[in-house]
Amino acid sequence: MKKPSLWSLLKKVHENEEGAVSLETVLIIGAIALPILILLLWAWNNKIKPYFNQGLDNLEAGSNTAQTP
Repeated sequence: MKKPSLWSLLKKVHENEEGAVSLETVLIIGAIALPILILLLWAWNNKIKPYFNQGLDNLEAGSNTAQTP
């Protein structure tokens, strides 16, 4: 039995198209999800985080003025 050469193995792997649709789908989802993730991180740092911190500060100030029974 003849041992396959490296060239024939590479050619066989290159011609195999199984999983190509799955790979393309993952790449498309990644291309859509990456900008959305970047936008969410930007919005968190610039818009949401200060609002969240202000709410925590208000909660802390309210707990200081609350009376215990």
